[in-house]
Amino acid sequence: MILIAGPCVIEGVDITKAIANELAEFNESEGIEFYFKASFDKANRTSLDSFRGPGLEEGLKILDEVKKEFGFKILTDIHESNQAKIVSEVADVIQIPAFLSRQTDLLVASAKTSSIINIKKGQFLSANDMKNSILKVLKTRNKYEINHKISKISGVWVTERGNIFGYNNLVVDMRNLVILKEFAPAIFDATHSVQTPGGLGNCSGGDAKFVPYLARAAASVGVDGFFFETHIDPSKALCDGKNMIDIKNLKILIQELKEIQKIKRG
Repeated sequence: MILIAGPCVIEGVDITKAIANELAEFNESEGIEFYFKASFDKANRTSLDSFRGPGLEEGLKILDEVKKEFGFKILTDIHESNQAKIVSEVADVIQIPAFLSRQTDLLVASAKTSSIINIKKGQFLSANDMKNSILKVLKTRNKYEINHKISKISGVWVTERGNIFGYNNLVVDMRNLVILKEFAPAIFDATHSVQTPGGLGNCSGGDAKFVPYLARAAASVGVDGFFFETHIDPSKALCDGKNMIDIKNLKILIQELKEIQKIKRG
């Protein structure tokens, strides 16, 4: 199981390391390939007044400290092409945000690094549309097969996070997970899938109580990994607190997901 977990955004050194400490057991857990996730900048916040994070320089410094202190592999997202190279020096995985999943220059710049590329499926795209985004990375890396078939080449992941369903709402079509698995290792983002984008007027809302249900459903479909935004106290999180899962509950949920995976393996 690929497991990506951490706070939405870096809120400071102390709280980031406190969250990392609580997640450390996953890094030692058998059957889990763990990646610590936190953003140095949330460039697509609803409001200009929303907290964005410490920025590139300070954010990478904190992530590097977490990497060295806890021995974690790191995942973080970028929003501009010129960030790819410097971020790859710290991040084992560069994440392409959902709203930017078709941005050619961003994908190509990321593909020119040695990091794994995790492309989040745009809320406005079908699963089949992601084939083209994945190909932008594979062709840049010269890993696109001569017979024009996509194979599960290590180095590119794709993440499902729901589709726009009317105003301020998302819905998850589990068929997308099956389709995405044909193109690349498929990750399910259970916490962003319960988000209500812009649902609170000047910020996004969400309903975290549905996270376990969607995650268990995705496990039964057979995804390759999971993405969870988590916090010691989601009510105090500076970003996406409404759809985050408390770390205590995450630990219980991961055990349930591992059991479902065992059943699927027979």
